[in-house]
Amino acid sequence: MEQEMNFNIGNIITRSPRLETVILVEKFIKEYSGKYKKTELFNKLPKKIMWGTFNVILEYLYENNKIGLDKKGYIVYIWNPELIKRLMDKKRY
Repeated sequence: MEQEMNFNIGNIITRSPRLETVILVEKFIKEYSGKYKKTELFNKLPKKIMWGTFNVILEYLYENNKIGLDKKGYIVYIWNPELIKRLMDKKRY
């Protein structure tokens, strides 16, 4: 069962992330899916970003069903556009 992510972005002063930064974080999560928890992922990013900005990006990816958490709290990349296309082509969906 997937865990619920808690971002607490309302309590953090942050700036809106640039598209370049969102893509960087998404690609990193995709490459290392299931390997890092939230804080570990933040510390391993190739480019340093603010914690608040990082949380905004994670919330965006989570709300758009691109990432999730496994039972142990590791961030997993779950977006699969090929599967969506196959399901959309079936008549019953």
